[in-house]
Amino acid sequence: MTLPLAASPSVWWYATRGAGTMALVLLTASVVLGVIDWGRWQSERWPRFVVDGIHRTVSLVAVSMVAVHVLTTLLDSFTSIGLRDAFIPFASSYRPLWLGLGALAFDLLLAVTATSVLRRRVGHRVWRGVHWAAYACWPLAFLHSLGTGTDTPVPWMLLLSLACVIAVLAAAGWRAAATWPQERRARSLAGAVAATTLIALVIWTATGPLGANWASRAGTPSTVLASVGAASTGASPASAGAAAPTLPSRFSARIDGSLHRRALANGLILVDIRSTLAGATQGSLEVQIEGQPVEGGGVAMSTSRVALGPRSEPLAYRGELTSLSGSRLLARVSDGSRSLALRLNLAIDEATGRVHGFANAQPAPGRS
Repeated sequence: MTLPLAASPSVWWYATRGAGTMALVLLTASVVLGVIDWGRWQSERWPRFVVDGIHRTVSLVAVSMVAVHVLTTLLDSFTSIGLRDAFIPFASSYRPLWLGLGALAFDLLLAVTATSVLRRRVGHRVWRGVHWAAYACWPLAFLHSLGTGTDTPVPWMLLLSLACVIAVLAAAGWRAAATWPQERRARSLAGAVAATTLIALVIWTATGPLGANWASRAGTPSTVLASVGAASTGASPASAGAAAPTLPSRFSARIDGSLHRRALANGLILVDIRSTLAGATQGSLEVQIEGQPVEGGGVAMSTSRVALGPRSEPLAYRGELTSLSGSRLLARVSDGSRSLALRLNLAIDEATGRVHGFANAQPAPGRS
């Protein structure tokens, strides 16, 4: 049986990138206006009620844009991000740390929004205490943007990110100078902290998001990397890995990993298995299955993607499932020069989402 591979991101993938960028700009403007409003700044042309009104309006639009960003991310089937991942930090199989920071910022933003709407009921003290969390949203969202954003290395995005940092630091510096007009030591300490933070951010950005192989180091599933690589080069997933390190043509290995399920917008479900190979042959194995849900928690497969390789090159072999019968899977993968037939026997713990089992490989006839 022949199962098609996903070759390129969906329109939702582009939509979530644009919404995320706009959300970052609006959150930055909200923070800057919040600092100005908190400092009770006003002038003849800009009375305090005007600044306060603009701050509320920009904050509301920022929350709306964040909601659009989250919604388009959930609708995008290119990555395995589900509804749970939007609210529970660090639970996703896709870049868990950096996506988790975004989920944490989203949770804080929801808390701030809820207490603002219910301000009269919760009281000023509770509202003010929770409202301070809004200032924590910005650094979390900013690091999320750098860590997960595919546009981070693009010059215009780097300039935009730098402008956001400068705007927030300038607002914080203005507030510090206004708060401690005579306290030179306090102002010097605040300036030193800001300078150290900026230097650390530049170093981390250069070695992290702008460094080599960041997509893999950030925790992007190998199946997603395979689809992106094949789409960008115009090659099939098999031919894209022709020069990759190889595995033995015959091997048996233990499997240990995790399983994630999520519903897609088209009514299908996506099952994502990420595991490692242990024993005489060590490496990684990832399987994605998309199809109709069936009773008992199973799935009637319509498409699949399989990635296999040693730890040094997890995308060395790529292919698809040829058979799915309960927890027994057959797959065919290739590195461009030779093909392997995989037999997977899995045991899935539904309570924990853990996956155990065994993988057996042998040469497959022909080329994929």
